[in-house]
Amino acid sequence: MKNGKRFNSFEIALSGISCAVAVAFLALGILSGWLTATGYFVGILSMMVPLTKQFFKGGFLAYCGTCILTLIMGVAAKFWDLVPFIMFFGLHPLINALQVRFKINRWLALAVKAVWFDCTLIAGYFLIYVLGGASLPERLEEIITGWRLYVTVFTAGSAVFFIYDYLIFRCQILMNGLVYRIKK
Repeated sequence: MKNGKRFNSFEIALSGISCAVAVAFLALGILSGWLTATGYFVGILSMMVPLTKQFFKGGFLAYCGTCILTLIMGVAAKFWDLVPFIMFFGLHPLINALQVRFKINRWLALAVKAVWFDCTLIAGYFLIYVLGGASLPERLEEIITGWRLYVTVFTAGSAVFFIYDYLIFRCQILMNGLVYRIKK
């Protein structure tokens, strides 16, 4: 019985640390405007912390808490900047961990995740540039008008995603090594 409580408290602690760090960096990054990519990157790394010990429930709850608390911290005014994290980047480490845990075919998983990533890019484009009123440089807007948007996203987006997915798997391995040293 004692081990069960210790296990649960360790899961709660890792998930809480993960959520706190992700909220702080996402809020700082999005509110500053020029640190958004850094906030996303640290947020993604933070979402990996509970997954290092196979705490899937803790990882999902850390993701939910991160999204809600980041909005409460003042990012609601820039909600569109948080949408890609909510739709894809925050959940991606969890999906990768589940893929490894349940031994899902990596090529099938890669194809499904690439389509998910591309759909997130398209949704982000419409939310930020169409509904949000932001403007693209004229040259770029000429390139991606109409059906060319989908072709560009599904080719270039998928190519970028393959590299991104590989790097995120490598980051998870590094994170596993760091957290392994905390408790054996």
